[in-house]
This record gives sequence, C-alpha cells and structure tokens, in this order.
Amino acid sequence: MAKKGSILVCDDEEIMRDVLETILSSAGYKVDLAKTGEEALEFYEQKTYDVVLMDVSMPGMGGLTALQEIVQLDSEAVVLMITAYATFDTAISAWEKGATGVIRKPFQNEQILARVAKGVKVRRNEEERVNLRQAMTRSVSRDAIIGRSEKMENVFRLVERVAPARSTVLISGESGTGKELVANAIHEASPRADMPFVAVNCSNIPSELLESELFGHTKGAFTGAVAAKKGLFEVADTGSIFLDEIGDLRPETQVRLLRVIQEREFTPLGETSTVKVDVRIIAATNVDLKEAVRNGTFREDLYYRLSVVPIELPSLRERPEDVLPLTKHFIHKYNLENGREISENLSPEVLTLLENYYFPGNVRELENIIERAVVIAPTDEITIECLRPEVRNPELAFEMMKDSEGFSANTDISRGVNFYDEVRRFEIDLIRRALDQTGGHQSRAARLLGLNATTLNSKIKTYNILPRV
Repeated sequence: MAKKGSILVCDDEEIMRDVLETILSSAGYKVDLAKTGEEALEFYEQKTYDVVLMDVSMPGMGGLTALQEIVQLDSEAVVLMITAYATFDTAISAWEKGATGVIRKPFQNEQILARVAKGVKVRRNEEERVNLRQAMTRSVSRDAIIGRSEKMENVFRLVERVAPARSTVLISGESGTGKELVANAIHEASPRADMPFVAVNCSNIPSELLESELFGHTKGAFTGAVAAKKGLFEVADTGSIFLDEIGDLRPETQVRLLRVIQEREFTPLGETSTVKVDVRIIAATNVDLKEAVRNGTFREDLYYRLSVVPIELPSLRERPEDVLPLTKHFIHKYNLENGREISENLSPEVLTLLENYYFPGNVRELENIIERAVVIAPTDEITIECLRPEVRNPELAFEMMKDSEGFSANTDISRGVNFYDEVRRFEIDLIRRALDQTGGHQSRAARLLGLNATTLNSKIKTYNILPRV
C-alpha cells in the first residue's frame, strides 16, 4: 500500500505508542515513535513530518515545550496534542504555542484517523502554497504552467516582464489552454502576491447578476437584495482580479468596467457614493475581441484599455513537444490523489498516440485523458487500452472528417494547405450540423457530438457560430 503520509507519535507510555502505531500503520501511514519530547525534537530535526501526535504530560521536556520547539523549527508544522486532562486552559495554551488541535483520551480509532487525515491535507496544501510562492519569487513557476516548447518559453518571458507592472493584461487562447494559470502566475510574481487574487468567470454568472457580483449592492437595491453585499472589485482591493470570458460582458457592464479602469472607482448598485479601489485587472477571452469590436458587440475603447499587454496562449496541438512533460505531471498528480503508483514512463506507442492527437480541449482535455487512464490502468503502467477510443484510434476522427459535409478527404494539398484552417472548417461544419439536427438546442447538440455543454458553448463563441435563419 502506498504511504499516505508520515506521522511522528510521541508518548511516554509504550502501550499508547503501540496503539497509535497500529491504528495509523494499518491505514497506510508511515509512523515513527518517540518516547520523550527531547527524542521527538531530535526526530524532527532530522526530517519533517506531515503530522505530529504529541502527548501533553511527559517527564523531562513536556509536550507543550516540545510543541513550541518543533514550531520554531518548522512554522508550518501540524501538531495534534493528546491529553487525558483536556481543559479549556490546556487547549488555549496548546493553541497559543502553535498546536493545530487537541485530542482528549480516551479516543476512538475513527477520531484519530479523521484528525490525522485532515492534518495531512492541511500540511500538504500549505507546502504547495509555500513552494509555489518560492518558485514565483525566483521566476514564473514552470510547475504551474508546464511547457518546454519555444512558444511557451515566449509566454514565460512575457509573464516575467509584465508581472511587476500594474498594467492590464489580456490573455487570449482556446478553451483549456491555461489562461487562469497564467493570470495567477502574473499575480504571484507581482508585488501584489500577498494580496487577494479574485477570479470571476463572466459567462457563468447570469448577466443580470454580474454587475451586482462585480460592484456590490446595498440592501433593497433590487428585488432579492435582502442585505448589502460587497462587490468582487472591493474584495480584490490591493490585489488582482481575473475576469475570464470578458467578451461576454453586456454593453452597460462594459461601460462600468471602463470607468473602473480609468478612474479606479465605482458605485455599488443602489449607492450614491463611490468606492475607490487599487486593483490590477487581468482579463481573458477565447473569442476574437478585435472581431467583436468590428461587429459592434465589444467597446473599442475598453478593448484597448484591457489589451495594454496582450498574451496569446498557443493550443496544445501547436506545441506537441509539451505533451510528454504535461502527461508526466498529470500522472504524478493523479497518482497522489488516487493512491496509485502508475509509471510516468510511457511506451513509444502510447506517447505517439498522444502526440498525434488533435486535442480540441487542449491541456484540460489531456488532463482528463490522463486522470481516466491512471484510474482504470490494471497494472502500474498506462497502456493503449487505457486511452479514450478517439485517442487510440485516430481513424475514427478521420472517418468523421471524411463523411462530414463541406470537408473532403480528397482535398488537393499539392500546393499546400493550412492544416488548422481545414480542421477549423471541419469543426464549424460539424457543430452547425448538430445544431441544425437539434433545432439549435446546445445541450442535445453537445450529446450528439460527445462533448460537454460547456465545451460546445465555448467553441460556438470561439468560431462565432450564429444560428441559421
């Protein structure tokens, strides 16, 4: 069984050490035992643990003193104190010295396992946050945004240059290319890293509620406003706000956003006085905003305010050399989440199929493919059978293309064609056919195409597919 975490048990009673070791080892944890506070401190000086279980009353260095010493060694240590005499004063003293919690004897096995599991999760989440912050201090984290390709290196270099500034950034790219990761990287590498990072998906919030979410409202400002609410711009004050799917903003909301950028202030709904904020705006879109400006659906002045620094994210099919490092990253991630030990070394056959796949859903789709493969793999390696049918059998996609209206597998390529333009035309035609067959019902069209409704809606926006009349 893969070890779920490392635990240090410190108790002067041998029977208690044995009981805790049996409970935790049986659950898959790696356990070290210490008889005294001094010995526990020596253990912790040699290596850190996910969780420490520390008895309060011991001869020599007591548990509370040992707790204090361990927290001085590691400010993020997760220490659970165990005592037969749990009083309010004991708990307060333990918390003041840095304890995560107090467990009273006698305890139930399930109680110990639940508290330890929660402690391990807290510890690992904190380690991830600290590691990311340290990486961002040095440069943009290559673990947060994986990529070896020249296209991604260009993105990294641009992010590093723009992060220290206050200027607005517009990130564009297909759905699933990692726009929010890049936005978060910009924030984490900026002087605002310790301040709030607020992410808003403008397409997920009903348009009539979006202004209230962004700018807040007073009690009674509209039907249903039973209490005053602070807007997300105010929540993000001194930090950064990430506005995803910015192209979905209604015209009136575009006007208010333009004022926030220009004046650094806004008026909550139902209020008469303004609220001043210092917020860096990072926006993202998977539609062509220049085309939206030409069509009159997006304000030209707002577009230029947002795109002071534009960052274009390449699709995964434009950087096949990044498929392998991304795949290794996702195997490692889902091994940890599912208690698996799947090898990160792929067979040439599996790697070839992945590198040649079109990935309409980009990195998000690759992650989905690898998570599924890790979960269903019958052995410790990913085989061709673990991949989704459309990945392991490219002819399925080819046959779909060949049979599609408006696309011919016999297209003359003797004078050259643009591969991505041809595939784009095929996708547009296929989506239109599905919408025609379902009377424009997107959910049913998505089922026909084997897509989720969000992905289909994203593609409709990306390709600006208008309903046929």
